[in-house]
Amino acid sequence: MTNRKSTAIETVPLADRLNNDRSREYEAIIAYVGGSLVLCGTQYMGIYGRLAIHAKPKLDPALILSRQIDYLCKKPAVTSKLVCTLKNVRDVLRCDLESVKETIRNHCDGVRAPFSKGLSRIGAERKVDVLNHQFAIWMTMCLIAVTVSVSAGCSSRTEGAKAPDPTSVDVVKVEQKDVPIYTEWIGTTDGVINAEIKAQVSGYLLKQDYTEGSIVKKGQLLFEIDPRPFQAVVDQGEGQLAQANGQVAQAKAQLTQAEAQLDVVEANQVRTQLDVDRYTPLAKQEAISQQDLDNATQNNAAAKAQVQAAKAQIETARAQIQAANAAVQAVTATVETARLNLSFTRLTSPIDGLAGMAQQQVGALVSPASGPVTTVSTVDPIKVYFTASEQEYLDFHRRYSTPATLEAARRGLRLELILADGTVYPRIGTYYFADREISQGTGAIRVAGLFPNPDNLLRPGQYGRVRTSIRTKEGALLIPQRAVTEMQGTYQVAVVNGDSKISIRNVKPSDRIGNLWIIDDGLKPGERVVAEGVQKVRAGMTVNPKPYAAPAEPEGK
Repeated sequence: MTNRKSTAIETVPLADRLNNDRSREYEAIIAYVGGSLVLCGTQYMGIYGRLAIHAKPKLDPALILSRQIDYLCKKPAVTSKLVCTLKNVRDVLRCDLESVKETIRNHCDGVRAPFSKGLSRIGAERKVDVLNHQFAIWMTMCLIAVTVSVSAGCSSRTEGAKAPDPTSVDVVKVEQKDVPIYTEWIGTTDGVINAEIKAQVSGYLLKQDYTEGSIVKKGQLLFEIDPRPFQAVVDQGEGQLAQANGQVAQAKAQLTQAEAQLDVVEANQVRTQLDVDRYTPLAKQEAISQQDLDNATQNNAAAKAQVQAAKAQIETARAQIQAANAAVQAVTATVETARLNLSFTRLTSPIDGLAGMAQQQVGALVSPASGPVTTVSTVDPIKVYFTASEQEYLDFHRRYSTPATLEAARRGLRLELILADGTVYPRIGTYYFADREISQGTGAIRVAGLFPNPDNLLRPGQYGRVRTSIRTKEGALLIPQRAVTEMQGTYQVAVVNGDSKISIRNVKPSDRIGNLWIIDDGLKPGERVVAEGVQKVRAGMTVNPKPYAAPAEPEGK
């Protein structure tokens, strides 16, 4: 018990070092207890008895150490000052380890005295080994506890750190004005007339007579098909027509001959009739023989038969003429067909318009069953088709009470076309027509507008957005769209009050005008909202507001 003075001497340097490193209170306690227990290994009986005062007899010092560490590790960090690093604490414990080893050597020298009193030297050396073993265990556990505490403490900030400057944000005032409400639809351009040029006869393409993608006139030659087979058919038909005409002439000549023959037989019949008339009274007077009268009567009957035959020949000649004329008409039709087919070998444009790319090349065999060889479209003006929903259709119609006012409103619509690159087409379009039905599949109606296109900038098949103003909203509140945050169907804005503090407010947006949003509820005119830096602010936060510089709005947005 006489060595307690050395215990106090050894513990003071360790505590001084920890205090000089400005470590947390509980860190210093853990390290100090570790030092005390190590010294307890040196003054085993005295220190062990002191630690066991509040514990059961024969309590293992290692158990006491673990309970001490568990208790001390639960203590919260009560200061935010800069603490020592783990390396500092380890250096302190390492220094203390060297001093404790020196103390143990002194203890070994002190235990030599009992040897003279009959104590076993082997037992004393074993006691020293046990003390060294316990010392190693305690120091390891202390280092673990110090490591945990230092790692947890080094991440906190110091109490004396300077408060950060207020976050800078860009703000904009809520603007109130009358704005037109625009509606947009996706549109596609198409020619007013799209004429597909197809082959009407079969043959080989001999020549292409136009430039693809150029403007062509009505009747301009586009392609030529080999005309020789069709020219041969025309020539053959014309020969057959000449032959038919000759047959008509022959039939007419036969008719003339039959008519002349009729005159002859009629004259002969008149003569025979006179003979009969003259011989009849003479035969009654027996001035002539009955045989003469009979001969005269027979001759008269034969003359009458000849007249009938001549008349029949005339009818036959007339029938032949009619048949010849029919043959002429048939051959004439054949010739006209051949000539028409011959003309079909020249593929011409039926309209003025823009000619497309050739779908068939020179040398290709084309026929009426093949596809179009090219297409010509009327593009000035040009149609733009867009699809309006059934709700939009009904809403527009219900604003007008009579068909006349509705038609006037339709004709008064001024359509804008926003092209694929975001630019606005410089010419205004007009309403053209609406389809007869609403699609059952989509619940929408197809509408067409007409746009002037004198420079042929628009081509069929282009996509764009058709926009028009359908009404005007008075006193609308406008803020940039980027100032509005959407979260699970709720829209919020960060409002900056007069003290430059943030308040988060729910709003109800409606239509969008370019990059602005109309707010129906939640804001007042003149209030300031955060337009840039919304993600950096929270409710109650003090900020440094700066004027918001809106980016240039792209044309057509």
